[in-house]
Amino acid sequence: MAIWAGVAASAFWLPVTWSAALPMALVIAVSFWDDRRSLSVGLRLASHFTAAVAWLALTGLPGGLLVAPLVVLVIVWMANLYNFMDGSDGLAAAMTLVGFSAYSIVAWSVESAASAFMLAVAAATVPFMIVNWPPARAFLGDVGAVPLGFLAAILGTLGWQADWWPAWFPPLVFLPFIVDASATLVRRLFAGERIWRAHRDHAYQRLVRMGLGHSGTLALYLALMMGTAGSAVAALLRAPATGGTLLALWTGVLLFMFGSVDHAWRMQGKSG
Repeated sequence: MAIWAGVAASAFWLPVTWSAALPMALVIAVSFWDDRRSLSVGLRLASHFTAAVAWLALTGLPGGLLVAPLVVLVIVWMANLYNFMDGSDGLAAAMTLVGFSAYSIVAWSVESAASAFMLAVAAATVPFMIVNWPPARAFLGDVGAVPLGFLAAILGTLGWQADWWPAWFPPLVFLPFIVDASATLVRRLFAGERIWRAHRDHAYQRLVRMGLGHSGTLALYLALMMGTAGSAVAALLRAPATGGTLLALWTGVLLFMFGSVDHAWRMQGKSG
């Protein structure tokens, strides 16, 4: 809630897209209630889809019937995967600081007024990151993680539609989270597991339990975040044509790394 207080305060002083205010408020309110009373998966997902559709309708983004459903799915998935990845000290805070800073740099380079708001989101996360650093003394909860993922997705989409950056830029910036969460989902689907149930099968969770600990896992993922986001910004500013290739290369690197973690996990005979 402290993060959103900081973001809300900045919104009154900075040029922002107010069409996001109501959908964000819905996601924050439902996530807060889920932290307090625990809502059903169906109700949570329904609220995420409602917020994503509402944002799309309020912004009037072009794309037609073929693109709009895909954008909604991307927004909902990003909101949820951000929450899935918030299970180790400092991880989601680091991704927020790195990801929204990368957004801000590129938005500033094209002289977009939204750059200041993106930087404000990163800045509002810094005090939280201090107390969430291993060993953590405070945590995001759903009310922090889910709306941050939702905001990362809608700002990424907005930047693409406004021609601040190409479509490959947002996923490359947040790629460590996207690949870990998506690969884990696919693996659990093929294993016939109930994907809506809580688990500890993400690569970062396994690394913590295999001895790397929260500090070591954060250091590794922070290096990956800086690598993907840094190369995304550098490519966009210097050689935009290389962006798609970089996205493919980094995806391959991350899949190999996380696959190696899965192999090491099975070799140790661990489960769950």
